[in-house]
Amino acid sequence: MSEIPGDLKFMKSHEWARVEGDGRVTVGISDHAQELLGDLVYVELPAVGDRVEAGNACAVVESVKAASDVYSPVTGRVVEVNAALADKPETINEDAYGDGWIFVVEMEDPEQLNDLLSPDDYASLIEEEEH
Repeated sequence: MSEIPGDLKFMKSHEWARVEGDGRVTVGISDHAQELLGDLVYVELPAVGDRVEAGNACAVVESVKAASDVYSPVTGRVVEVNAALADKPETINEDAYGDGWIFVVEMEDPEQLNDLLSPDDYASLIEEEEH
């Protein structure tokens, strides 16, 4: 299993959230999720300015095997999207926690972060799913 960065929070649906400290949260899918999906061929990004709700789908990643919704970990407004993924969706496969980020949300309620999983809890969730 790949290393899970300690500065992230996770959703049970395998999205990660990195709090940027300015009320913004960068969102992507976990390394585990991209491994399950396989080679990504398409990413549908939310639009900058879209309001997203915590737990609601707002993007899609598509692989040769399946399409999967990407859920927002927090409620807020999309302030940035990773447009480079349109031409290179495989960036998520190569660097899920770095250059493979998907979008940035300006949070409305930082308390929502408390509902997310810690890296240790997420690692436990993955182990349970694999057994």
